Amino acid sequence: MSRRRGETPEEPRSADNGSSASQVPFESTGGTPGPAAGGRRLALDVHGRLRGMILSGELPPGSALLQAEMARKLGVSRTPMREAFRLLQEEGLIDAQPDQRARVRAVDPEDLDGVYGARIMLEALAVSVTAKSLAPGDLQRMGEALKRMQELAGDDRPDEWHAAHREFHRIPTQAVGPHLQRMLESLGEHSERYIRLAQLGVPSSWARAHAEHEALLEALRQSDQDEAVRVMARHLARTALNVLADVAPEYEPAATRTALGIAGNGQS
Repeated sequence: MSRRRGETPEEPRSADNGSSASQVPFESTGGTPGPAAGGRRLALDVHGRLRGMILSGELPPGSALLQAEMARKLGVSRTPMREAFRLLQEEGLIDAQPDQRARVRAVDPEDLDGVYGARIMLEALAVSVTAKSLAPGDLQRMGEALKRMQELAGDDRPDEWHAAHREFHRIPTQAVGPHLQRMLESLGEHSERYIRLAQLGVPSSWARAHAEHEALLEALRQSDQDEAVRVMARHLARTALNVLADVAPEYEPAATRTALGIAGNGQS
């Protein structure tokens, strides 16, 4: 396959589901669920913690994951840990073959390209649907989230940065239905490890991303729907192309470039 170096990246962002592992056992919350419900909730809690550790880079690609060791580290039994591993494997975040130790998956350029190609198209659609229905309060909340992101840029509190970043991206896409909202949320979470790679590999991406966020907010303030869509498409493409240029310079990101050509009016 012919592959070539990417040219223009996106925004940084890292994981949020608790990037440090606690030694304190998980607690179930609320009500008095039966054993099955309580066990499922605990498995989901464990899954969320491990997912955050992978996406944040605390568990880097290639790391071996032993169920017994991770169960001790997180203070839980093997049963919820097995279920958490199953969920992580379904998401493509770990490889776990029978009778072999699980490992955190390495960066897959095809996965990155596919995720960002889909993100560009769907977020462009959502911004287009939402742009003219935003109220002054929505724009104010975007401005507040952007200010918070700038304060936290390069700080050692990635969870807080990502929380503000997710809020900033959620508001201009909020008018679409719940099914598309779930797709956007899933793609956004899947992108977190790639955004983290962009942050670590291209320090200047912090300032570039902030300028793009400002441009998006200004386009929305001016009710310029077409410009808002173009800014969003280029913003997302920038991360994908920068990361690919760093980790897989020979890979040709066909999905990202095609989506950018459609949603960004060919501007790359």
